[in-house]
Amino acid sequence: MKILVADDDKIFLTLMANILADGGHEVIEAENGVVAWEKLQAEGADLAVLDINMPEMDGRELLKLMMADDRFKNIPVLVLTVGFMAEDVVGQYASSTLDYITKPFDTDDLLVKVQELAKRIPK
Repeated sequence: MKILVADDDKIFLTLMANILADGGHEVIEAENGVVAWEKLQAEGADLAVLDINMPEMDGRELLKLMMADDRFKNIPVLVLTVGFMAEDVVGQYASSTLDYITKPFDTDDLLVKVQELAKRIPK
């Protein structure tokens, strides 16, 4: 499965990419929402993991672009956020393809969330 991962924290981005790659996934890394949107349009993805707080274009803006685009609106998205923001962010979108995980998280939790979302990928 091809997973787009967007996070402005380079160490955290590399960590997530390694975890997902070790889990057998192809990972596309992006350091902000602008780069993530460009890579998504150029390369596509089966699933996205998006940090909410990023420079240039944050995760909310990127999610809005994805939801408004027929090519990407059904891609499952795992939102990375701090606990107090999670329900607010996810609650803005009534979508069965959206879930969240709070930072910091356990490696196994990330992989379980990705596996659960993968079941929602349109066939």
